[in-house]
Amino acid sequence: MYRAWFQCTSGCPERLPLDSVVYRCPGCGGLLDVVHALEPLRRRSAAAWMKLFDRRVMSTDWPYGSGVWGKKEWVAPHVHTRNVVSMFEGSTNLMWAGRYGEELGVPDVWVKQCGNSHTGSFKDLGMTVLVSTVKQMIASGTPISAIACASTGDTSAALAAYAAAAKIRAVVILPRGKISAAQLVQPLANGALVLALDTDFDGCMRIVTELAEKDGVYLANSMNSLRIEGQKTVAIEIVQQFDWHVPDWVIIPGGNLGNVSALGAGFEMMHALGLIATRPRICVAQAANANPLYLSFQHGFERFEAVSARPTLASAIQIGNPVSYQRAVRALQRFDGVVEQASEAELADAAGRADLAGMFCCPHTGVALAALEKLIARGLVERDHRVVVISTANGLKFSEFKSRYHDGTLEDVPAPRYRNQPVPLPNRYDAVREAVLRDLDTHLQG
Repeated sequence: MYRAWFQCTSGCPERLPLDSVVYRCPGCGGLLDVVHALEPLRRRSAAAWMKLFDRRVMSTDWPYGSGVWGKKEWVAPHVHTRNVVSMFEGSTNLMWAGRYGEELGVPDVWVKQCGNSHTGSFKDLGMTVLVSTVKQMIASGTPISAIACASTGDTSAALAAYAAAAKIRAVVILPRGKISAAQLVQPLANGALVLALDTDFDGCMRIVTELAEKDGVYLANSMNSLRIEGQKTVAIEIVQQFDWHVPDWVIIPGGNLGNVSALGAGFEMMHALGLIATRPRICVAQAANANPLYLSFQHGFERFEAVSARPTLASAIQIGNPVSYQRAVRALQRFDGVVEQASEAELADAAGRADLAGMFCCPHTGVALAALEKLIARGLVERDHRVVVISTANGLKFSEFKSRYHDGTLEDVPAPRYRNQPVPLPNRYDAVREAVLRDLDTHLQG
């Protein structure tokens, strides 16, 4: 009953099957979108879709308990259930950051904890769709020897885990020395072929694209719009968790920019099928050391120039030539969007401030939180606004970032505002008592 296909983002008319080995439009070379036939979907009412999606959340009815596959008809109707490769990804908690929001003067701040998914990031949401499709293609006789990606960490972890579950070889190409130890060990542990190159992400992306074009491996990066389809369920989950109400703002970190286009796609589909009547505003947050979208936004998106991305603590978004730039611009224009940037000190301190309110933020979430603070200062986000910040990865993947922040050894953060250090004491009760009472007195005075 339900149908979807690849179609050019620039409007070329050709429709391509979702099990095609294709990443760009054969006519113009542009990126492809997954387009759904809406009329069959409209035969079920908006209220009926809500009821169905609510019933499936965290169920044991395979594979619908997954946050992605619970929306299967909207995401990947082409995949047979027997070929679904799922770790019950998604359905992550939407956490009310009440104390943090109150300190900023906007009490209705929420953090979507995408890092609580299987491999610790939102990349699982897209990878389950892509790997499931490849598994089905192989079962149908398509000669695919491996799935490959360029990565700054989280994509490689997701690909390695899902490919291992599907018994498909994974090839991961990383920039040497530019990802955390926790991120590097994930694809190693899952048995992927890990290649560490003396380049940055953009250099890795050039090589993996050539590998896919010439040597028959399947490309898993976000220029492959199957990834976008899984990631768009973040938008649906957010609205669902608010009892099908739309927040005023959604703030998301942006590197290769597939995530913001996915977010927009999810809201657009809900709007087209009558589940929501309004759209949120979207803010893409970039590290100032890797900010091509921000620079383009300053000129009304009239031109785009790739940048040479400088090292940033937010390593997953250290990308100077984002593949999904045009998709991101389209989403921002439809959602009255803005782009903000954060310096290294701003992102580190924003994460540190949020941690004091009970979170444990990755540096990329710190970029988004710093953007929120700037939007509040500019008056764009007001006290009565409901705001959702997308936390893209689990803070435990970046324990070294946390340790160095509190040690005061981060190169571009010379004076961390929220630094906290253990207090060395002799093994005596009176010394401990004095330290505790002094601390309590300080907090009471504060």
